[in-house]
Amino acid sequence: MVTDTSAESAVASLLVSGQTIAVVGLSGDPLRPSFRVAAYMREAGCRVIPVNPKETQVLGERAYPDLAAVPDAIDLVVIFRRAEACGAIVEAAIQRRVRGVWLQEGIRNPEAVERAQAAGLISVMDRCWLKEHQRRRLSCREGDRIVEERNEEIQK
Repeated sequence: MVTDTSAESAVASLLVSGQTIAVVGLSGDPLRPSFRVAAYMREAGCRVIPVNPKETQVLGERAYPDLAAVPDAIDLVVIFRRAEACGAIVEAAIQRRVRGVWLQEGIRNPEAVERAQAAGLISVMDRCWLKEHQRRRLSCREGDRIVEERNEEIQK
């Protein structure tokens, strides 16, 4: 459990501000963690944009081969790829001027996270979006005030 207030603040900020989420590495296989997390995101009211060159459609949404191909604005990029692929994905996220990047649980690339932070992106590494969202009992439609109140409860 991360107890660093700034890390908790970054998590909370991205959970609420990420209305449109590009999920890089999203698989169409319901048994894959990326599919389960993305399905939960949709249930919580977020718009999910699949990014995977091997897919054409996931969860009823058109899939794109990379971030550059996505025609819509993106708030948050959630990464389900190996650590060594994160650097290029973060660079693409920086070019897209997204608000933040989230390396899913089990994915660690400190250099990519440092690069994202240096470019002004909010960054989270090695944390599960679904678990963090459930822990705070959020929906993608809730406001920052509610998140601040719940984060105060969590930190007590």
